[in-house]
Formats: sequence, C-alpha cells, structure tokens
Amino acid sequence: MRTVDGRVAGRRGQATRQKLLDCLSEMLSSSPYRDVKVIDVARKAGTSPATFYQYFPDVEGAVLEIAEQMATEGAGLTALLEGRSWAGKSGWQTAQELVDGFLEFWRKNDAILRVVDLGAAEGDKRFYKLRMKILNSVNNSLADSIAELQSKGRVDKDVNPAAVAGSLVAMLAAVAAHQKGFSSWGVKQAELKPNLALLVHLGVTGKKPSK
Repeated sequence: MRTVDGRVAGRRGQATRQKLLDCLSEMLSSSPYRDVKVIDVARKAGTSPATFYQYFPDVEGAVLEIAEQMATEGAGLTALLEGRSWAGKSGWQTAQELVDGFLEFWRKNDAILRVVDLGAAEGDKRFYKLRMKILNSVNNSLADSIAELQSKGRVDKDVNPAAVAGSLVAMLAAVAAHQKGFSSWGVKQAELKPNLALLVHLGVTGKKPSK
C-alpha cells in the first residue's frame, strides 16, 4: 500500500487510508456524489485535507478505489450459478437464489453503484469497466448455462445464449437499481423477488418453473 508520492504506507497510514474510504462511503449514501468535498471527508475522518491528498489524488480517485473493492466482491456473484441445475424444482431454486443474491448485492452497495452507473453513463471507461466486471460475473455464467441446456436439446436451437443472458442481466441490474421505486407501483419487496425469478427462469429454460 503506497501513498500518492510512492512511499510505502505503514500500519497507521493504512488504517487512516481505510478510515477515509469508510467515511467517503458513508457520505455517498446520504449526499450526491458531486457535492462531496475533500475537506468534508477529511473532517468526518478526524484528519486534514493534506492527509487525504497523501493517499488519493482527489475524491474521484478515492471513489474509484471503493468501486474497485466493490467490483471485486461483485465478481463473487458467479458463485450463485456455479454447478447449479436448471432442471425441475432445482431450476426454480437456482432462479430464486440468483435473484435474491443479485438484489441483496445491489442493496448493500447502492450508494457506490449509483456513482458507478453515473460514471459509466457519462462515458468514463474506468467506471464502465467496473460495471461490466460485476455484470459479467453473472452474464457469462448464465450464457454457459443456457448453452449447456441448448446442447442437451432442452432449449430451442434458435436461441442465442449470449443475447438472452445479456438481456436477463440488464433486466436484473435495472430492477435492482429501481427496488425502492416498485413500492410506488404497489409492489412489495416480497412480491418482487418471486416474479423476477419467474422471468429469469422463463428466460433461461423457456419454461414455467416446477414449484
């Protein structure tokens, strides 16, 4: 772990650096990204702007650090699909657990994901790559699952696994980012999950689930 000028940060320095990141994360959950200033992050962490600049070039640099950590964690979403079956009742359980894990990850990282989405939408390649790293963890696994079902004759040969997987992941990401908005449509969180899982199951298998 090095400072901006290349020096190796000691244990105390690493702790200060992490505290700055934790305070920034907390601030992002209650303030618009553009409104967060270095002096405010430093004050919240009980240190000075000069100390902040020892570890990060600016707020954006620190945000990218948080986003990198989050994207690395997000790559673990692939575990929701590894070795899972899409046959019969097992397939319904796989769909439900995928939806549950995906929505939970988005809820947990809501603040930083909003910043990543904003940066990606504005064409910042750094944020775009981080967003794709998270989505690819599910997209690639889903595409492999559909291709495997297709090779066994259980999915129509005209289906494009990558296109279906990409569409499902884009849907999951959009729904996950809009979770709070569903209540204004009269949809409870408990109702959202099984209905979203139904769409995922239909998309992957082409069939209604066996419950």
